[in-house]
Amino acid sequence: MCSHLASAEYAHVNHVPDLYSIRISGQLGPMALSAFPSMVSQVKGRDTLLTGTLDRSALYGVLAEIESLALDLVELRRLDPRQKVV
Repeated sequence: MCSHLASAEYAHVNHVPDLYSIRISGQLGPMALSAFPSMVSQVKGRDTLLTGTLDRSALYGVLAEIESLALDLVELRRLDPRQKVV
């Protein structure tokens, strides 16, 4: 068995929650949106925009849920919380 030691570089990784914007192709209905209770949704043209504060684990959970629902991920952005979401 091979063991790995955490490098000094890894010790500086930021695990603090960040504000994310996730664009999904299509307009999600109430049933699909219920899979993302911590996210705020908006319809933007033909897409649905999900916005919320997520730590790394929660972000990967949301991405896994998008995949399991066979949704088409268009864009993922980490936002500056001081910036207005467009």
